[in-house]
Amino acid sequence: MRSKVRARVGHVFGDQKNGMRAEIVRVIGIVRARYKIGMTNLVYNMRRFVCLERMASE
Repeated sequence: MRSKVRARVGHVFGDQKNGMRAEIVRVIGIVRARYKIGMTNLVYNMRRFVCLERMASE
């Protein structure tokens, strides 16, 4: 059970790290860091949604 969750989460972080260059958060302050991480997650979710919509339309 744990490996299933770990495998899915690992792909998300891997895509954000490699594909979106979000490896290191280089900002000053926790508020800006949370904002940057939140925006990275939002963009990932939007990209994933578009991909899933394309797969569903085929």
